[in-house]
Amino acid sequence: MKAFIPIVIGAGALLAGSATGPIVFEEIAERSGLTFVSDSCPTPNKNQPETMVAGVALFDYDNDGYLDVYLVNGAAIPSLQKESPKYWNRLYHNNHDGTFTDVTGKAGVAGVGYGMGVAIGDYDNDGWPDIFVSNFGKNRLYHNNHNGTFTDVAEKAGVTLGNWSAGATWGDYDGDGRLDLFVAGYLHWDFNNLPNSGEGGATNAFCTFRGEAVACGPRGLKGEPDHLFHNNGDGAFTDVSEKAGVADKPGYYGLGALFVDINNDGKLDLLVGNDSTPNYMYLNKGDGTFDDVSYASGFALNEAGRETASMGIAVGDYQNNGQLAIFDTTFSDDYKPFYRNEGDGNLTDISYQLGIAEISVPFLSWGDAFLDYDNDGWKDLLMSDGHVYPEADKYAWGTSWKQRPMLFRNIEGKRFETVPAVEGSGLAVVIAGRGMAVGDLFNDGKLDAVINVMDGHPVLLRNVSADKNHWLELKLVGGPKSPRDAVGATVYVTANGMKQRGDVLSGGSYLSTNDPRPHFGLGQATTVDAIEVHWPSGKVEKFTVSGVDRIVTITEGTGK
Repeated sequence: MKAFIPIVIGAGALLAGSATGPIVFEEIAERSGLTFVSDSCPTPNKNQPETMVAGVALFDYDNDGYLDVYLVNGAAIPSLQKESPKYWNRLYHNNHDGTFTDVTGKAGVAGVGYGMGVAIGDYDNDGWPDIFVSNFGKNRLYHNNHNGTFTDVAEKAGVTLGNWSAGATWGDYDGDGRLDLFVAGYLHWDFNNLPNSGEGGATNAFCTFRGEAVACGPRGLKGEPDHLFHNNGDGAFTDVSEKAGVADKPGYYGLGALFVDINNDGKLDLLVGNDSTPNYMYLNKGDGTFDDVSYASGFALNEAGRETASMGIAVGDYQNNGQLAIFDTTFSDDYKPFYRNEGDGNLTDISYQLGIAEISVPFLSWGDAFLDYDNDGWKDLLMSDGHVYPEADKYAWGTSWKQRPMLFRNIEGKRFETVPAVEGSGLAVVIAGRGMAVGDLFNDGKLDAVINVMDGHPVLLRNVSADKNHWLELKLVGGPKSPRDAVGATVYVTANGMKQRGDVLSGGSYLSTNDPRPHFGLGQATTVDAIEVHWPSGKVEKFTVSGVDRIVTITEGTGK
């Protein structure tokens, strides 16, 4: 077992661009119309919620075939009100021409409470995606009215909770054809009873970092419980957390959350990334309950046997062997664990072996995603970065407040290499990055990314990779026994001498939701040999497509 050795890298390494190298992403947020500026409402007390806002979702809210963008925002502290538009969450409509229009007011999704995360799912199977927003304060559930507007039904649905919710994920854990909702609880925060913090000097040990007064960390505070809401099919949900065995009895600090079939048995399992406490892996037993295998699986701790300050969760079949690996973003002064899936839900942390560990130490990382940015058939890895302590620029900590995103190229499933941050390109932007979602925003077969930036405008990384490789994207539509949006489906595409896996997921990354359409880079292949879909209902079907470089809709029950 490798012992953890702190590595000090100059802050310039987090900021400096490279003079040469391939340009993969171009930053186009402002010229595309994503001009929203988030507001964490910073206060002298340096309250913990201010350091963590917020997530982003890419989804097609109006079913016009193009991804739209939803960005979560903060609120006034301590009132948690959003009367001023500067605190609104923002919904941007994709205009199909490379630009976006803010439709927040018309859509009715400005939000209530201090925003954290967003998970997209068609919970009532009407063919239109709905929006769940987790908050510090009461959560919101926006039902899609099919006409460009939404109605907040959170109270009626029974999913408001209170205090501090973080990562959320949709998935049909019990196989009844309806999406259920899991919400990770972070910690219990009381504005009327604040821990010591601020420039005046902290007496609470968890309100200091390297001897300096900073915003308080979670340690020493009570954690909020996690909640699993079963979909009753009538617009309401029932809290079944205790019965299912996922209520978080120890009171860990939940952030990332994701329903995904990690052991390939056709049932959705549950991953929870916890801040400064062990992570959870729950395997679905198929009877409405889960088996906590967090330690047995190897997911609870990193290779050195330590808990990490887990932020975001990404899953992907990086070896093209049908097994989903897990990548976990963490705090600075720590490497980012990469868990290889050995099968049956058994994991091995191989971050050092893959070449990811050492270079990631000074970065404080949040959103993360597997994506094949150059369409060569191998899933690469992208993460957003930014510190929680502005003091990082004041002291010689070997890091910085604003940091650049990091992109790792997958070398045939054997190792990852860092893609240079070419000066002036999207990878060289320095930001206080937080939530991140990836998807094909322009329907050109190249995966882009949107990063929500704390107290700044979002970053839109448009993929301008010069590769000429082919691709395929699939929009899945579930049948009567599966969720309509096919969340939980697994797709295998065979082409170019390899068999790739893609999954339809809701949630993950850091409090965010990616493009629901599985994307496959095909290299130089001009034909697809086979498509096999494992639907949430348990049905397995095979499909064919007539060509490549296209987005194809596949409906359950129409295959062989």
